[in-house]
Amino acid sequence: MKPGEYLEIQTKEGDIFNGLVMPSSNKSTICLKLNSGYNLNLDKKKISKMKNLEKEIKIEKETNAKQIINPNLKTITILHTGGTLASKVSYATGAVTPSFKPEELLEMFPELKEIANIKSRLIGNMFSEDMRFSHYNLIAKEIEKEIKEGVDGVIITHGTDTLAFTSCALSFALENLEKPVILVGAQRSSDRPSSDAAFNLICAANFIVKSNFNEVGICIHGKSGDDFCYILPATKTRKMHTSRRDAFKSVNGEIIAKVDKVNMEFFMDYKKKEHKDKLKLKLFNEKIKIGILKAHPNMFAFEIKYYNKFDGLILEGTGLGHFPINFVDNTTKEHQLIYNELKKLCKKIPVIATSQCIFGRINMNVYETGRKMQEAGILGNLSDMTAETAFIKLVWLLSNYKKNEINNLVMHNFRNELNDKLKYEEEFI
Repeated sequence: MKPGEYLEIQTKEGDIFNGLVMPSSNKSTICLKLNSGYNLNLDKKKISKMKNLEKEIKIEKETNAKQIINPNLKTITILHTGGTLASKVSYATGAVTPSFKPEELLEMFPELKEIANIKSRLIGNMFSEDMRFSHYNLIAKEIEKEIKEGVDGVIITHGTDTLAFTSCALSFALENLEKPVILVGAQRSSDRPSSDAAFNLICAANFIVKSNFNEVGICIHGKSGDDFCYILPATKTRKMHTSRRDAFKSVNGEIIAKVDKVNMEFFMDYKKKEHKDKLKLKLFNEKIKIGILKAHPNMFAFEIKYYNKFDGLILEGTGLGHFPINFVDNTTKEHQLIYNELKKLCKKIPVIATSQCIFGRINMNVYETGRKMQEAGILGNLSDMTAETAFIKLVWLLSNYKKNEINNLVMHNFRNELNDKLKYEEEFI
């Protein structure tokens, strides 16, 4: 058996499986890639029959096709950071391999050649959970290069797990942005029939060429079917589901646009942002340490004390942003210690409150707990930022402004990360 052979395998229990032989490190099993795209490992001892349904599938040769530049089309650069979007099954090995050259992308997604001239290159290759501040700086610098070369827009392919962090980071880092920068991910691997990779990428390209958008945004499935994608705001979006193709939702913000392979429409009266100055990078200090601490029952003061050597802290409080700081009976003596530690910490570093609730804003004016938190020096009252956005914003502020300016800038609206008013009746749609 060789990787790439297509077999029909019958087990001793009578089950029949058809699939492509994949490389396997376990000599006692056969790994099949089923037609569904999923892999199945079968114990060789439990196999009764094997049949080669066809000769070894022809190994794909590297394409020699050249992209023909159309002077009537706009030019889009696709910068790849890893993930599954620009990958395909290699029948030489049976594995999923990345394809980043423009010719390879156009072979995988031929619709792109009708939309724009495509430039494409790899700038990093990692799972999104491995992103660090240094990678945000790298991506921002590469975007700046492309914009200076005159492209009409940039697409960033990115793993979905921390895509919302990166979109937020780029939004802050790219000041006076004149061209659209759209992040695209895929929830389903490109070797699966249900992959959302192609549709998301094509929709992002179509949005760039048909809009006057000049900010950072996210393009992702609007519903589970291949009907349309949404363009979501960079600083107001969160991944809400582990596997659904429409996993991303706008939180306390409006959907920017709806787009498919042909059509595009804004959900708002969008006006292109006017900038007096040229694009400027305001990057991240890679050594800054910011923590996120989630409130929970039975907390202890040492959990707060742990962050003494950090540069900032985001609190994910309950409800309106609360933390357990009230001494109400003999069993809550620890809460007074928690309050004392928070008060001491606020004198050393910025501490910003957010809520574990998905929608709505925090309000530390309503209950005594919130008022005490403000007295301790905790920032962010009336903020509607997610914890993720507050995290990125605080790093960015500490990287680009003086420490004595931070407290006054936490609630300054730089990149539409804050809303003066929320449409409560629409928050749960």
